[in-house]
Amino acid sequence: MFGLMVRFTCKDETSAAAFDELVGETIEAIRQREPGTLVYASHRVDGQPLQRIFYELYRDRSAFDAHEQTEHTKRFLGAREALLASVEVDWLELQSGKGTAS
Repeated sequence: MFGLMVRFTCKDETSAAAFDELVGETIEAIRQREPGTLVYASHRVDGQPLQRIFYELYRDRSAFDAHEQTEHTKRFLGAREALLASVEVDWLELQSGKGTAS
């Protein structure tokens, strides 16, 4: 299993609304076309209206690499730049958990 957590900070409320719309379109494509993507969740952060957190789990590194090569992900990566003030990525190594393959 391969995972990451990403914190996005949008530029302003208008950018946050546009980012949420872009995310919705992207997640729908991920649901339909990426069997190796096990979890791809977008979260709002309580008390931080411009922040979003993604939690992503993939079957393995090759499933993540395949995700990165899809047209919908490339579109997301290109379009998000105009909407964001910052991006922080944490790469995750599974230690233990419920509902996860060990």
